[in-house]
Amino acid sequence: MINTIITGTGSYIPTVNIKNSKFTKQTFFEKDQTKIESPGEQTVNQFRDITGIAERRWVTKEQNTSDIAAIAAEEAIKNSGIDPETIDQIIVAHNFGNVIKGTIQTDVLPCLAARVKNTIGIANPECVAYDIIFGCPGWLQGIIQAHSYILSGMAKRCLVIGAETLSRVSDKYDRDTMIFSDGAGATIIEGVESDEKKGVLSTAAVTHAKDELYYLYLGKSNAPESDPRVRYIKMQGRKIYEFSISNVPLAMKTALDKSGVPVENVKKILIHQANEKMDEAIVKKFYRLFGMKPLIEDLMPMNIQKLGNSSVATIPTLYDMIMKGTLEGHHIGPGNIVLFASVGAGMNINAVVYKK
Repeated sequence: MINTIITGTGSYIPTVNIKNSKFTKQTFFEKDQTKIESPGEQTVNQFRDITGIAERRWVTKEQNTSDIAAIAAEEAIKNSGIDPETIDQIIVAHNFGNVIKGTIQTDVLPCLAARVKNTIGIANPECVAYDIIFGCPGWLQGIIQAHSYILSGMAKRCLVIGAETLSRVSDKYDRDTMIFSDGAGATIIEGVESDEKKGVLSTAAVTHAKDELYYLYLGKSNAPESDPRVRYIKMQGRKIYEFSISNVPLAMKTALDKSGVPVENVKKILIHQANEKMDEAIVKKFYRLFGMKPLIEDLMPMNIQKLGNSSVATIPTLYDMIMKGTLEGHHIGPGNIVLFASVGAGMNINAVVYKK
């Protein structure tokens, strides 16, 4: 049988380390542009208590999303040991394209995947390069797409990348700016013949686009008298929290049920690093669907505390860290079952059951 296997991983963690202390003197405003009068240190401490984030990484002013995507891609190619000219598809998940520092205008012409292909130096015209915009679940949706192409016979080897520079589209007058970070993660995913079923075992994906449509959106700055034409990433945090806890566990269960794998066999759950408390609540709700109570610390690796929320890059970066042995206390070995899950703008949710 043909199995869809991750054969190489790579990531890029930006070098600019922004600690929470940077924001203690920042003036924040509510969305109605009223000033938040709480002392800066209190605001920052409350933020950490809710999200778990103590620091995050931002790109340098010279770097952009396609640049860091290419770095992660080259590392994944090297890790897999393949000839890059044999890649059939390059899929880059992002949400804002390249945004030049000091501006808020996105640049997606040409698409980021084509830029990555150019940077890597792939000459083969049959290597098709394209972008997908699917909110934070974009990288995982790229894996689902690659899996579909491989099973159909239309591709044998794909490069799937998640890259984002949210520091370029966040409003410094909005407390939510402390959530967002930059980063890139990449994987080589291949069709491999084997007598044993492994790799991608099952998938699930849904889009809720009624009342949930604008839980994440682009809006004007919270600062009074700001230019309404300049728009930043905005979110309705409480609604996202409630939506995610109600709906993500259901998609996770759908994927796991389709795989036929008993929930007791799940070794790790790699969930989009959005909010530490929210992610913990999602996993607990998932296990309650099976009448179980999990040991979160062993089951759910986290890197949000030091890397923040880099959207599409969080899961591939987390997986790369585990596979490279740089995330203490977590290991994924042959035969282990991993459940990937993500939620984000759309509102989109997806999940993948994977056997190493």
